[in-house]
Amino acid sequence: MPFITQTAAGIRDKLTVFGTDYDTPDGTCIRDYIHVMDLAEAHVAALKYMLNKSESSLDIFNIGTGKGVSVKEIIEIFQDVNGVKVPVENGDRRPGDVEAIYANVDKATKLLKWQAKYPVSAALEHAWKWQKQL
Repeated sequence: MPFITQTAAGIRDKLTVFGTDYDTPDGTCIRDYIHVMDLAEAHVAALKYMLNKSESSLDIFNIGTGKGVSVKEIIEIFQDVNGVKVPVENGDRRPGDVEAIYANVDKATKLLKWQAKYPVSAALEHAWKWQKQL
């Protein structure tokens, strides 16, 4: 996401999309983009959970929206929400990139009583507002 806002702000000349030939609906990787406030609230929920536990143990939670959005979609949503054009260049795949990855948030929902609230469009709108204030 910072690369999108930095490119829109002119800090970067162009945004490179690494791979357009994946077995996904539009050929680009799918990721779980989460609003920074949702992530912060998940941390608070995890701390509360930890403080209320009677035994000392380690728990691991997947934090995200539970929904994947492609790189191409995230760029399009950013442009639509903010009315800003982002120069994009298609590049080769990067070694090690996974085609699609997004969180299974069932455990966080059940034990932390937490789930993401903000849609990806709000995350992109707020990220752009933040970038413009730098």
